[in-house]
Amino acid sequence: MSSCVCRSRTTAIGENTVGVRFKMRQLVFVPRIVFVTAMVLGLCSAKLGAGETLRLDDRGQWQQPAGSRQEEFLLRVAETKKLVEAGKPKKLRKAAEALKADFPEVAGEDFDVFVAAESLLAARKMTKAVRKYDQLLDKYPASPLRDAAMEREFDIASEFLSGRRKRVLLVFLMRRHSEGIRVMEKLSDRAGTADIARRASLAVAQNYEKRRKYEQAYLKWSEISTRWPTGQTGKDALLGMARNKYAAYRGLEYDGSSLISARSYYENFRLRYPEEAKGIKVDEILSDIDEQLAEKHLAVARYYSKVGSSSPANLYYQMVVDKWPDSKAAKTARQKLSQASR
Repeated sequence: MSSCVCRSRTTAIGENTVGVRFKMRQLVFVPRIVFVTAMVLGLCSAKLGAGETLRLDDRGQWQQPAGSRQEEFLLRVAETKKLVEAGKPKKLRKAAEALKADFPEVAGEDFDVFVAAESLLAARKMTKAVRKYDQLLDKYPASPLRDAAMEREFDIASEFLSGRRKRVLLVFLMRRHSEGIRVMEKLSDRAGTADIARRASLAVAQNYEKRRKYEQAYLKWSEISTRWPTGQTGKDALLGMARNKYAAYRGLEYDGSSLISARSYYENFRLRYPEEAKGIKVDEILSDIDEQLAEKHLAVARYYSKVGSSSPANLYYQMVVDKWPDSKAAKTARQKLSQASR
């Protein structure tokens, strides 16, 4: 993540020292946003006070004026961020109080809640940290700290989904997938169609799929397809629905509706994205699905034949021949029909 939270408007500036004309963004400093963004991401481009603007050097990098108050502020924020990463909540709180004293423009009730959440995170009390971030998001929905709090929750939930364990009754360890999914789902609902909502939804779908929860993964991919139907996300969602419906098929003894659905999704993918379909060999996948569908119907025909119901058995044998004439099952079905006609 390399972007910084700032407010901007596009404006043209004159030629730089080597005579090349650039179009830059005139940055307006929003100190409380800058503090949180720098704390979470360690990056920021901003303006602190009148006359202290960032400059673009010959390498195209933003630079602050040497010795500026902005430079001092960013250094202090960087130190605060390191305390979170080092797991030092007490020092973090002291540093935050000192920062408020020296830069009163960052102060506010939402800032205090955010620092409390950061302290819990520094103490590795992740569930409590999420609750505190939720408090900020619920109580101060217009806070400039909102995006930073959601990014923190996303990072914590990602760690839960990666398999982080927690101790229960001082003895047992349990994975935190469900907790991670809960946080991601709440983030997704809270953020609407914003990018963090999309990333949270993708994380949930991918986690379900990784753990072979194919029906849950399918439902999540379906939701993603509805919210982001176009672009790369829409393409991934369509393929995710196809892939998980196919993976959900459990064999001849089980319902075959997932095969039919998978085939429909793969055909749609091939129609909409022909080049990508060639790359992942969708034609071969469809051929395999047809073989399985033919085998499924052949198994039904054999069942009716076994219990002495020759008429429905022959109907299913004929269906196999008609719908999947080139399948291995069709060869067997023809033999059965030939024997029945003698």
